[in-house]
Amino acid sequence: MIRNFRLLREAELTFADEATVCVGRNNTGKTSLAKLFKLLTARKDAKLRIEDFSADCYGEFLDAYDLYAKGETQQAHGRIPEISLTLHISYDADSGQYGPLAPFVVDLDPDCSEVVINFTYALNDGALEAFLGDLVGSTGTPLERLARRIPAHFGLSVTAVDPTDNTNQRSVDLADVHRLVKVDFLEAQRGLDDEDRETSQPIGAIFEQLFTAAKGSKRVEWLEDLATRIDERLTHTSNDLDTSLQDIRSQVAPALKSFGYPGLGNHEFVTAAQLDSRRLLKNFARIHYPGAEGVRFPESYNGLGTRNLVLMLLRLFTFYREHTAKSHEWGIHLIFLEEPEAHLHPQMQEVFIQQLLLFPTLFPKLDAEMRANAPERTGAANENAPGARNEASWNAQFVVTTHSAHVANRARFSNIRYFRKEEEAAEPGEQQRPARTVIKDLSKLASDEKFLLKYLTLTRADLYFADKAILVEGASERVFVPAAEEKIVAGTPGTVLPPQYVTLMEVGGFFAHKFFPLLRILGIPTLIITDLDPVDTSQPKSPKCAASEGGHTCNPSIKEWTDEAGTHRVAELLERAETAPLVSANLCLAYQVPEHPEGPCGRTFEDAFVLANPSLFDLGATDGFTNVEVEKSARDKVVGKASKVDFALEHVLGEYEWEVPKYIKRGLEWLIEQDGTATKTESE
Repeated sequence: MIRNFRLLREAELTFADEATVCVGRNNTGKTSLAKLFKLLTARKDAKLRIEDFSADCYGEFLDAYDLYAKGETQQAHGRIPEISLTLHISYDADSGQYGPLAPFVVDLDPDCSEVVINFTYALNDGALEAFLGDLVGSTGTPLERLARRIPAHFGLSVTAVDPTDNTNQRSVDLADVHRLVKVDFLEAQRGLDDEDRETSQPIGAIFEQLFTAAKGSKRVEWLEDLATRIDERLTHTSNDLDTSLQDIRSQVAPALKSFGYPGLGNHEFVTAAQLDSRRLLKNFARIHYPGAEGVRFPESYNGLGTRNLVLMLLRLFTFYREHTAKSHEWGIHLIFLEEPEAHLHPQMQEVFIQQLLLFPTLFPKLDAEMRANAPERTGAANENAPGARNEASWNAQFVVTTHSAHVANRARFSNIRYFRKEEEAAEPGEQQRPARTVIKDLSKLASDEKFLLKYLTLTRADLYFADKAILVEGASERVFVPAAEEKIVAGTPGTVLPPQYVTLMEVGGFFAHKFFPLLRILGIPTLIITDLDPVDTSQPKSPKCAASEGGHTCNPSIKEWTDEAGTHRVAELLERAETAPLVSANLCLAYQVPEHPEGPCGRTFEDAFVLANPSLFDLGATDGFTNVEVEKSARDKVVGKASKVDFALEHVLGEYEWEVPKYIKRGLEWLIEQDGTATKTESE
């Protein structure tokens, strides 16, 4: 199993044993992950461009050029960037035979059960002068000139590294890597709806790959028999075509003689029909679907979702077939699936990611059933014969990149890797460096996984793809908060909402705290709007009370946030939030506060809305009344009058002029000020 790999300058990622689901906003590096594997593991002569280097490398290329121009060649060589991929592969240390792993085991520690493989794309030995020299007369900027030279003077090297001593290394051939790790790519299907392209009928062409894998296979007897029978039938067909073609030749040949043909020894030409089974399948195999009255519909007439699903399943089966038919020894089969949700409706997206984990046992099971049903062949090996292979599973590791909440929320946290970009604070006088990719392993999430997974599944929350998040107490806040945000922006000259995606989740005050660990890992700016919920703990059963009556909060989210001794008292909570909402790294907690210093305070959203808009509710003058009396009066204005959602809708959609309660306004102002870039959190 590939346990983890590291990308120099970028990030470290640990693969799950079965399927790793990579999630995150656009342009956070998910597609680059697959591209890196494709570039560095596919061919020894891989040619990378300057665009494949991270942006902060560009300055280093220029620094190397300046050092070389000053004659400091050694320093210049050390400054030239390189791209490095390091694979850490674990294995059973008690295994008697290492098979394709053997070339990479360079340690002598009997307790070591890991091999390390390093791929480095760097400047070739002895190429420093050719790369950096003689640039004066070239066109373009120095960086542009260097960029044109990278493919010619950079190359790929692969080394096996001792996990116990990184100075102990051995060069290995890329062919050894291919025997150990087979990498396949199933890219997003974006051309299924283009009828003018050759890819408009891609499914039939896959049968050529399946057939090619079958021919000559000594490990899947039923499939080898099938390939043999197809070739035999094509031979008979070719012979019949030969006879027909000779008849045509005999009719055409006399006419050719009038042009002096045949010439060159007067040899007559002959005809021969040659049917190549692979080309026949590629060019003429098509998928059709049953229609009506005997009419069959072609592949391109089916819906894009069905075609994409069939295509993905066939491609996966092809990967399995090629791996099992050609591999003499079991290695690692790593398969990247890019955006499998393309063209699939939400329910199918959820089913696909769940069924994907069954394929490693399903495909071999289908093989076993075909072997059992295949006709016996004379002298052929069978599953009980010595040396025959009867594997119970397919050792595939899937890496799925997705932008679908339906796919992501069906995966276990242990399978999810969250990609995000972080900006590093620049030193005074330094230029701001480009944001770097950080990969967070959610298998390390210490939280109520069962609750979070169920919530994310039931509500289709899309936290993994949002720039910012708002967690609210209930349905009334969910209705009210978007309108409040619009009102704040409209009432503040010069304030413009950035083009960011903000997800709004109704989680309840009694459950919001369960999201704190997850939100800290994700690192996105998050506003948690909850209720103060004061209760009188001096009485039996701690009944509800007004905020100014003292008491303690019974809100678990506030308690989780302020878990120091004594801070659960309402008076102390109001004192802490007197000038600003509570902020910790990327999280902001907003609960009810007085609209005016030392004034009355609501205990819920509805109370706070009444206190922020007394004229709307005919609350009247409050002079001469205590805060407790005003708070209870505000409560009486809403209790039993309408449902909470109706209350919010009436004032959001109605023709009223209203003010945003102070605690919500301050929280939204904080969120608007955040740029949406993830920051390092306290847990890191």
